[in-house]
Amino acid sequence: MAKAELKTNKKTAFEDSSSLKGTLMSVFFLGIFLVVTWVGVYFLFLDRF
Repeated sequence: MAKAELKTNKKTAFEDSSSLKGTLMSVFFLGIFLVVTWVGVYFLFLDRF
């Protein structure tokens, strides 16, 4: 009788070594840019009001 082999492809370690620090910094810079833009437009509106 043939032996049944139990094949498991479980990965015990997290193998994705990509870093998301660049993505985080890009999002922070985009957020800061948007806030500075909105504040600038708001003060421009107040100046012309």
